[in-house]
Amino acid sequence: MSGEREPRGRLMSKLGPYRGVPALVLGGSGFIGQCVARQLVQLGARTCATVRPRGARPPRPTVQPGLEVQRVRPEIEWAEVDLTHPDELGALMSRVRPAITFNLAGYGVDPSEREDDLLQHLNVDLVDALLECIAAARRPWAGQALVHVGSSAEYGRHRGVVDESSPTEPSSAYGKSKLAGTRRLAEKSKALELRALTARLFSVYGPGEHPQRLLPSLIRSARSGEPLDLTGGRQKRDFTYVDDVATGLLLLGVSDGRRGEVVNLASGILTSVREFAELAAELLGVPRQHLRFGTLPTRPNELRHGHVVIDRLRALASWSPPTVVREGIARTLEGESPSGHLGETE
Repeated sequence: MSGEREPRGRLMSKLGPYRGVPALVLGGSGFIGQCVARQLVQLGARTCATVRPRGARPPRPTVQPGLEVQRVRPEIEWAEVDLTHPDELGALMSRVRPAITFNLAGYGVDPSEREDDLLQHLNVDLVDALLECIAAARRPWAGQALVHVGSSAEYGRHRGVVDESSPTEPSSAYGKSKLAGTRRLAEKSKALELRALTARLFSVYGPGEHPQRLLPSLIRSARSGEPLDLTGGRQKRDFTYVDDVATGLLLLGVSDGRRGEVVNLASGILTSVREFAELAAELLGVPRQHLRFGTLPTRPNELRHGHVVIDRLRALASWSPPTVVREGIARTLEGESPSGHLGETE
């Protein structure tokens, strides 16, 4: 069962410590980073978010057709920083002096991203450099100094129930590099006596996700009227709506999690890829016969984990993601950019 939707007033009270606080979002122009930055602004935080300079590696992402991130959300301070250069990161951290940093920068989620040096720089070395910068410019703040985003790919080949003590057996270069970053954070946050944790995300979906992902592919199929080739769809995923993920990250940021702690940030509900596709097709009006299940092979590194345990998330945040899959798909199909939505009005 999904979490109950918390009244807006109660949720805003939990997140009240962000008001007036300098906060930094690395990877702020990305799918999840935009949503985190928007929610921080809504909470009254003095928000700075990074965007890659033009010509940086990997290429700067598209936010919306014809729009630059500064125009999408002008109340956020947007900083063009190449995070593969430690001196640029250091200059930014010295200027902003954030009380809390959310690290959503990374490389390798897209199957086309396979450069070994960028996997090392952005998923491992950046964590090291970031913790050093935070330690050099400490600020009074009761919450976490760093909330780092990890990945379900760190569990890799594990097939059973997934909790934070489950074996980590990553099979992809991306998963291995993310696990190395998580371990680096655990070691260094303890050595530097910094409050920092890793939130492992699972199958995040919603407005603004990569065009090659499942839901955007279904939307294109609906618009074109063309059939869509799919795998058999028997694999199950913990699909978590992007607004819920952003809220969860913010709640973890004001939590009393231990140094180096790992927290699964997921819905706690498994849905097969086939069921997700069929729900989306129903809402989009795509004929069932246009879903060509089994015409694509399953990827060799396809994750096949079982139920995701989120007891640690519930304990630290006193919350769990409330958006069920049907509602999340419907909200995505409204065609809006990520909302930064924080609960319902009372």
